Amino acid sequence: MTNVSISRCSIAAALAAGLAIASPAFAETMSLKAELKAGSEVPPNDSKGTGTVSITYDTATKGLTWKGTVSGLSGPATAAHFHGPAEPGKNARVIVPISNPGSGTLEGSATLTDEQANALLAGNVYVNVHTAAHPGGELRGQVVK
Repeated sequence: MTNVSISRCSIAAALAAGLAIASPAFAETMSLKAELKAGSEVPPNDSKGTGTVSITYDTATKGLTWKGTVSGLSGPATAAHFHGPAEPGKNARVIVPISNPGSGTLEGSATLTDEQANALLAGNVYVNVHTAAHPGGELRGQVVK
């Protein structure tokens, strides 16, 4: 083989190796959100509270991170969770708890299972904030892109 042929083979091998290593680059980091409203609860309630949660999901690691706030609640939040799978208007079980919601700040991270990730990507996950006056949930918002 000539030096030019060896050089071309080396370049081809390097490109192939680079593509193999870069395959996780096809993973996506998605930005999602949930607008929390009393009218989205099932059943709806008359709370004047509101909230928003900004969510990031990494499709490669199945890592979920979130940061949000709630205000105007009937009292301190007693619990907050991600629930699913459920479309709007339906209730579902807790899939990810949100720690320390009583401060009005919702922040944390979790790694989802395949089932949870599929529900999230299908739009079938919601955030629910509970209070003493509304133990079933005072605010709710579907997680959307």
